Amino acid sequence: MIHFVGAGCGAVDLITVRGMNLLKKADVVIYAGSLVNPELLEYTKPGCKVFNSAEMVLDEIVQEMLSADDKGLEVVRLHTGEPSLYGAVKEQMEELDKAGVSYDSCPGVSACFGAASSLNLEYTLPEVSQTLIITRMEGKTSVPDSEKIKSLASHGASMAIYLSTGLLDKLSEELIAGGYSPDTSAAIVYKATWPDEKVCPCTVSTLSKTAEENNIKKTAVVLVGEVIGTSDVVRSRLYSEDFSTEFRKATK
Repeated sequence: MIHFVGAGCGAVDLITVRGMNLLKKADVVIYAGSLVNPELLEYTKPGCKVFNSAEMVLDEIVQEMLSADDKGLEVVRLHTGEPSLYGAVKEQMEELDKAGVSYDSCPGVSACFGAASSLNLEYTLPEVSQTLIITRMEGKTSVPDSEKIKSLASHGASMAIYLSTGLLDKLSEELIAGGYSPDTSAAIVYKATWPDEKVCPCTVSTLSKTAEENNIKKTAVVLVGEVIGTSDVVRSRLYSEDFSTEFRKATK
């Protein structure tokens, strides 16, 4: 059986209990060595065979999975963060489908949520933003025209922007062109939840300058929106005294 497992965004104890247990029983682990915390491999049992997918191409990864499965072995394909976000898992699953091999998925904590925890941030504040847009700048991987930063910025929602640290000048231009003011709150979070994490508050117009000052060139998520650092919070209706739920009647 093949198990696609989200390793979480960095801290070794942010893998799910299910993911940890799958690692403990795995006979073969193929992990994203360029991004996954190697301390997670300490959960594996003696004799577990480990491959670093950063040194492999797709065909090699798939062949190792198929070979192990053919022998009746338990395989963990350990991806960084949450595999459904920029994880390149679908292309692997399609090859397993062709081979008639069963697999399942175990979710993980993505970087935008690790970054939110580091900032004690809530992305969805009443009357500020009720939407979180997770996206990326166009680079080697193209982006549909309707999903370019300028278009998405027009919503004024909270944004978590991945894989864009080397394009911050252009990112600022696109965000401002889309409708964010230059002084809209932002933050660059480098290696969220890792021991060497850096949290760098800034504004939309100072993204590039902030990254340069903190020597951040990769492995960071960019957060944008008025929810960052706001102190003018409108309380939700959920716990209001004049709001009834199926568990509680309004008292006012």
